[in-house]
Amino acid sequence: MYRALNSVKSPHSLYALKIMLSLLLCWQLSYSTSAYSQQKQPIVALYIPLADHYAALVAYEKYREQMKFADFQIKQMQSWDLLRAYFYSEQADMAFVMSPLAMDMFLERANFRWIGLMHRDGNALAINDAVARKVRLATKRQQRKPTAELALALKELSHHQIRPLEIAVPHIKSTHSVVLYKFLSQYNVSVGFDVHKNVDIRLVGIAPPKAPLHIKAQSNRGIAAAFQQSLPWADVVETGGFGHVAWYSKDVLQWPKGHVECITLAKDASILHKKDAVLEVKHFIQQAGADIELAKTEGGAALEQIVQIIQKHIPAHNRAAVVASLSPQLNAINYHDLELDKAGLELVMKYAVRAGILSQPIDIEEFALEEGEYE
Repeated sequence: MYRALNSVKSPHSLYALKIMLSLLLCWQLSYSTSAYSQQKQPIVALYIPLADHYAALVAYEKYREQMKFADFQIKQMQSWDLLRAYFYSEQADMAFVMSPLAMDMFLERANFRWIGLMHRDGNALAINDAVARKVRLATKRQQRKPTAELALALKELSHHQIRPLEIAVPHIKSTHSVVLYKFLSQYNVSVGFDVHKNVDIRLVGIAPPKAPLHIKAQSNRGIAAAFQQSLPWADVVETGGFGHVAWYSKDVLQWPKGHVECITLAKDASILHKKDAVLEVKHFIQQAGADIELAKTEGGAALEQIVQIIQKHIPAHNRAAVVASLSPQLNAINYHDLELDKAGLELVMKYAVRAGILSQPIDIEEFALEEGEYE
């Protein structure tokens, strides 16, 4: 090559040769990058800005570069209906979905499978001052429990209004609706979703980020208000000084290790053609869940790292609310044991069918996919 360069007499020829060498180098780099990218298959996962999906954010920030098979990508959806529609498209491989909604989706279109959990427990009932004045709330949040006093206070307040008291849930087909139904029905407080039915309490779907505004708007009008949402939104209203956490779902839908809430779904086509990548993402989400649990216990720098990751993707989750949600004393949400829990899902399904949230039960054995069945 040195001789070839020296043998070139014309400056124009030398310039042309340099251009050719540059193009050759670019081509080699492009080929190398292309070959590398072909080894990693894109896995697009859909999530909602909730504590439910924190493990996906941590996996993305901490582990995506370590993944050998998956080019892990996350897309934030602002509502559950949007997530549902987007997942039905060809542009997503995985989604993190509330279990009743996921089962309803499976009834409609069984082209995906349930492969794991995103977390356990994790939602709470928040009330405004108009409700709080009717009950005795413990000063410490970890001591607040679901009581008959609160259920009957909600019923009484509802009967003093022109229309039934509305409790906002993220979606009618949510675990939150299941939890509320279980809580209220045991005290003979009727729950409905249809505006034309005469019920004590009506559940209305409101996107999680808008739930605090629901509390504020009703409070400004002097109307009793409440919402049942995933963390940290209940903690947002309490740390913001315009609402109170009444209780946490773990004390209503009690289950060993915590009740099933949001679950991980993967398209059949993605499982078939991107098996290693799908499994890799699943495993790193579980590792991220373990990281969050360790950070909850250790606090300090470990917890700050988790908070920074969350706020990078979800700025609306203020630090105080995130830290409160991940409090080991509360243990209101946990990321342990994220493998399939069929009996736990069956419990949710039983109440969902009873409440009319699901039109019929599903075949959980058909819905669930164990790792040994990926072949």
